[in-house]
Formats: sequence, structure tokens, C-alpha cells
Amino acid sequence: MRDYVVRRLVLMVPTLLGVSLFIFLIMRVIPGDVARLIATRGGEATASEEDIAGIRNKLGLNDPLPVQYLKFLGGIVTLNVGDSLWSERPVLEELKEKLPLTIELALLSILVSLVIAIPVGVLSAVRQDTWVDYLFRIVTIGGLAMPNFWIAMLMILGLSLYLRWSPPLGYTDLFADPFKNLQQLIWPALALGYRLSAIVSRMTRSTVLEVLREDYVRTARAKGLRERAVLYRHALKNALLPVVTLSGIQLGGLLGGTVVMEKIFTLPGMGRFLVDSIDFRDYPSVQTIVVMMAFIFASINLLIDLLYAWLNPRIRYS
Repeated sequence: MRDYVVRRLVLMVPTLLGVSLFIFLIMRVIPGDVARLIATRGGEATASEEDIAGIRNKLGLNDPLPVQYLKFLGGIVTLNVGDSLWSERPVLEELKEKLPLTIELALLSILVSLVIAIPVGVLSAVRQDTWVDYLFRIVTIGGLAMPNFWIAMLMILGLSLYLRWSPPLGYTDLFADPFKNLQQLIWPALALGYRLSAIVSRMTRSTVLEVLREDYVRTARAKGLRERAVLYRHALKNALLPVVTLSGIQLGGLLGGTVVMEKIFTLPGMGRFLVDSIDFRDYPSVQTIVVMMAFIFASINLLIDLLYAWLNPRIRYS
């Protein structure tokens, strides 16, 4: 197991290098000049070419591209990626402020989705082709058909019209006021969780149906085990393997930031920070965020693989 983990960690290095090179080149190819944006204050003022050239020289944008890339890699390795070109604050400080919100919202959304999806998927499989199964199919297909922002807007509209109450917007730190923090994040988490649960519940239903037809399940039933014991002790763990993979991928995507949801509920998370940084051509911020997202995805995939051995003892890593 230890050797397997070490190999996977080593394999992360070329992956992260490839991602860093890709985003570095993409940011230099897209139209726009961050020096001109800074000099003109986002287009609200005028600036001479001398002023723009001075800013480019100050930011190191006149250096050859290999030199700029090596400086970027050195900053990643030493955890000193420099300052934001726009806000002039250290990028890691910006991430330190915005990442906790995104992590909390992502974990809460995944928790909501699993609480909904696993019981719904299992009941749909156990009650296949009954009215329960058809009802849950309608609910899950509705979740698949409606995008997150539409669910969120319907939620806000329904609360405002029928309960005369609107969800509190903005963000309060969890440790400063846990109750208010939950009030602010539960609604975007419900909107995201319902959409994610629709996908996970369909996967759960399919895998449970497949496992229930296996020989070892029929053998367990033939031994006289109760149906609940057959389901939870023999079928569910094996059926959850694809569900764990899917949930891990969803969690990685959420940690990258949910831009639209953060806009709707005015949450200062990673998604808004990334979009704003792209708009301002803020090279250090965008590059650091993308590399961090790639690292998160790779780490979550590793954790998922390790969970397989717990869910299915027949799986061994050598």
C-alpha cells in the first residue's frame, strides 16, 4: 500500500507540470494586456505607451517566456507565487480567504447529495418498476434536466413568494457565527446537492440492481439471511464503488468553484475569484488556482482508490 501511494504521488509531478505549462501558455495566448488594464484602471482612464511599458517591465512581462515559466514553477515549489497583478496582494493570501468557503460549500453539497441519492437509489432498485421507482425516476430526471442556477432561482422565488422570506446573502465565517453561516450556505448547497443527487441516485440504482443479480447475493438469500442483511452486508458495499468514484469527481469539480451559484448568492469563493482573475488577465492568480485545482483532483482520485480497498476487501494494491 505504501509503495502504491508513493508511486501515485510521484506520478502527480508530470501531471501538474503539464497542467502548469498548459495554463501558462493559454494565459499568454488569450487577447488582452494586463499592463494596459492596470494603467487605464480597467479602461476607465487613459495611459501613455511609456506608462504601459513601465508597468510591463515592473511586472516582468518583458522577460522571455521560459524565464517567466521557471519563475512561476519556482514560486509553486516554494509556496511563494507572488502578488496578484491587479489587487497587488499575495495570491496565497487571497486563496486563504476564499478557499474555506469553497471547501465548506463543496462538502455540504456532497453531503446533501449523498443523503438524498443513496436512499433514493437503493429504494428504486429494491422497488424496481413499482410506483416508488417511477416517482423517484421523475424526481431524478427533473434534477438532471434543470441546471443549478435555475434550481437556485426557483428556490429563492418560492421562498420569497410563498414564505415571504428570502435567504440571507453574503458570507459569514463558520467560526464567527455557525448558525448564520449555515443559513447562508444551506440554500446553495441544497440547489447543488439536488442536481448532484440526481446523477448519483441513477448510478446507485443501476449498480444496486446489477449487484442484486450476482451469484453471491442469491447464495446469501438461499442461506436464509434477511433481505435487509443481504442488502446492507453483501450488496451495498460493492454497489457503492462506482458511486464513490462519481462523488469524488463531483467534489473535485465543486472545489474548483461554482461560479454561477456564487454569483446568485453573492459568495466570495474560488469560482468568482477565478473568473475575475481571468477578466483582469491576472496571470499569477489564474495559474496558481488552476494548478491547485489539478492537485486537488489528483489527490481526490488517490483517496478514492484507497477507499476501494475498504469497500471491497478483495481489492489489493501491490
